[in-house]
Parts: sequence; C-alpha cells; structure tokens
Amino acid sequence: MRPSQRREMAAIAVAQRWVGIALACWAFEVSESSYRYSPKLSGENEEIADLLIGLTNAWKRWGFGLCFCIYATFKGAAGITSGCIGSTGNWS
Repeated sequence: MRPSQRREMAAIAVAQRWVGIALACWAFEVSESSYRYSPKLSGENEEIADLLIGLTNAWKRWGFGLCFCIYATFKGAAGITSGCIGSTGNWS
C-alpha cells in the first residue's frame, strides 16, 4: 500500500474520531510529520507546468525531458540545466 493511501486512512480514522493522531499514525505506519504535511504550491509551479504541457503538445515527438531542458535553458534557470543538451544542440 502506498504511503499516501496509509496517510489518507489515518486521516479518516482521526476524522471519524475512532482514534487520536498518534495512535492512527502508529496503526497505519505513518510518521506524524508526514500526517501533518500539506504541500504549498506556488504560482510559478503552475506557470512552469502550463508551459511544459504546451511544449509537449506542440512538439509531440519530443519527450518531457527535452522540453524541460529547453524551458530551463531559455528561462536561464541556474542549476537545473545539468544533464540537458547544451545551447549548441539540435532542437528540431
């Protein structure tokens, strides 16, 4: 069973008032910090996702990895272009 499923079951047990958080986490083998974690999405993440989806739709023969490398190269994002094709690569 995936950790996210165990976390959901623990949350249901706590919400139904069957057990407390500590006992639910122990029973479903979920850490309390994982139980309490909630991701914080930024607007930049949504923008990047939209741009990458647009690239993959426009260039269906390119893989997601190549589209990500192109996006990172053109945006000048430092540190995420490692392992990507350099700016002299053939993009077509």
